[in-house]
Amino acid sequence: MTEQTPAAPEHAAPAGPQRCGLIAIVGKPNVGKSTLLNALVGQKISITSRKAQTTRHRITGIHTIGAAQFVFVDTPGFQTRHDNALNRSLNKTVLGAVGDVDLVLFVVEAGSFALADAKVLSLLKPGVPVLLVANKLDKVHRRGELAPWLKSMQERHPFTEFVPMSAKNPKDVERLFAICERYLPEQPWWYAEDELTDRSERFLVSETVREKLFRLTGDELPYTSTVVIDKFDEEPARSGPGRMVRIAATIVVERDGHKAMVIGDKGERIKRIGTEARVELERLLDAKVFIELWVKVRSGWADDEARVRSFGYE
Repeated sequence: MTEQTPAAPEHAAPAGPQRCGLIAIVGKPNVGKSTLLNALVGQKISITSRKAQTTRHRITGIHTIGAAQFVFVDTPGFQTRHDNALNRSLNKTVLGAVGDVDLVLFVVEAGSFALADAKVLSLLKPGVPVLLVANKLDKVHRRGELAPWLKSMQERHPFTEFVPMSAKNPKDVERLFAICERYLPEQPWWYAEDELTDRSERFLVSETVREKLFRLTGDELPYTSTVVIDKFDEEPARSGPGRMVRIAATIVVERDGHKAMVIGDKGERIKRIGTEARVELERLLDAKVFIELWVKVRSGWADDEARVRSFGYE
């Protein structure tokens, strides 16, 4: 009688020791950090916009491949233009993120280095390995121009490796994972294998509405506008399986003129913001979504530290 080997469980942990580590994604505003985080996680969890200073919070994205769990932290771009309570809060978030990590991805546009890049580079602490991620490589027409630029970058900081890439190229993203894995310490995973972020659904709702707000108002609306979630209620779907999520959110602006801009002619713009947010949230939350949006004027809120904290900024 032959002895049978028991079947392996369907979701068996990968062979070999687990690796897990914290990786900070840093760079000046609007350099492509959020696009990179979304590509690394494989799903949109950080909002993107052509408008600078879109990311305002420390957002954690998680991706587990084989025995390695990558815990990425997307940070706000370091703010140097305006000294107000909101920007001081954002800069504190950046400093907190780079203080205790296993690896830093310093994201710059390939072939470029400005004063804003230098300010972020000056925040990095000695002893933590830093990869120079030259993003938006697809926009560089002559690759030969990168050699003198790379030499100048190595003179600015002792980068451990240089990674030219485009966050929109899946092969580049795969190569970045392979490089990052070497810097992860051997230790148990911090999250379940299928988790993608440590942020709540309520937070993802506010960020999605804010993204649509910025995308549909362009440069007309000051970046200090924000979104506050007033209601987030779940209930079973009325027909079929699944759930329905009822959301009420307030868009906070600083002036009456901004309020009119958000509402638009006969309410068309705020209606479109709500529709685009609902479509994306139904996919993100895997639920039927009902959303109501309101607009309120709170003059000077970005300069008021108590109000900045009340709106959810650390």
